[in-house]
Parts: sequence; C-alpha cells; structure tokens
Amino acid sequence: MNAGAADERFAAASASPGSGPPGDAQRLFMSMFPSGVAVVTATDGGGVPHGLTCTAMTSVSLEPPTLLVSLNHASGTLAALRESGRFAVNLLRARSERTAEIFAGRVADRFDATIWTPSVSTRQPRLVRDAFAFAGCTVHQAISVGDHELVVGRIQEIEVAEDVPLLYGMRRFARWPVQQL
Repeated sequence: MNAGAADERFAAASASPGSGPPGDAQRLFMSMFPSGVAVVTATDGGGVPHGLTCTAMTSVSLEPPTLLVSLNHASGTLAALRESGRFAVNLLRARSERTAEIFAGRVADRFDATIWTPSVSTRQPRLVRDAFAFAGCTVHQAISVGDHELVVGRIQEIEVAEDVPLLYGMRRFARWPVQQL
C-alpha cells in the first residue's frame, strides 16, 4: 500500500474533535496490533464450563503474579467467573485455529468440540490438546469500562510446554515463524 492510500484510509476513519473515533475506526486500529490467542475459561456455580476466545490479555505484575483479561459484559464466561471467583487463560497452539473459531462463535456447547479437564489447583477448564500454556487464576478485582469488564486475576497455577503460539492480527490467524524460536 502506498503512503497516499494509507493516508486516505486513516482520514476516512477519523472523527470530529471531541467525539472520539467511530467504532469501525477503533476495530481497524486494534486489528493492526497482532497478539497471541487465548481461550478464557471458567466454571459457573453449578460446575458448568464456559469459555471464549480472547486476544485482550496482558501481564499486570510479577509480584504478586497477576494478569488481566477484558471480557464483554454480555459474556456467559464473565458471568461464570463472577459466580466462581476463578478463571483460567489457555494460550493456544498454532494448530488450534479451529478451537479459536469455535470459542469465538455462537456454538451451543463449545466444550464438546475439544478435550478439557479441570486444572489441579483452581479446578478451571484446561484445554488439554489445544493449549500449550495455562494459567489458573482467582479474581482479584473487576473494573467496568464501557461495554467490557477488565478482570484482574491472581495467578495460582501455571503449566507451560514449548510450542508455537497461534497469533491473530489484521483480522486473520498466523503462526510465529518457527526459525525464530
């Protein structure tokens, strides 16, 4: 893309001063920032598993070990972690694109499409075949921002195996170049 085309694309997505950018402009902006792909899981008060695909996750602190995920207020997974006070982050392997799509879509029982088991400490769903890394957390704090809730979790358990992570950016999945590992 030449500089002129890029300028037109950004100009078309701008808003009037003080009004903030339109939603489509923010989606475009955020799609330009690639990230790893995670499935956030939680069990509700009855032990029923819930989960969703999430790319909005970050480390907060090493001491104490803390991370943050951003979940839509309408999410069943958010409701489940509110009930149980626990959740997990499953980092997906490069070959788990199908699982990422299932947990991102409106599938009736997402957990029928994957192999999972309760984790040892937090008892939250760990995606056995699809995740190469897992963090089980207890909810430390939740902050409502717009249509999402920022959930800060204290990490209680971690499992990690060496593998190639699944990435998402520019509205498509990608794999980390293996020769750089």
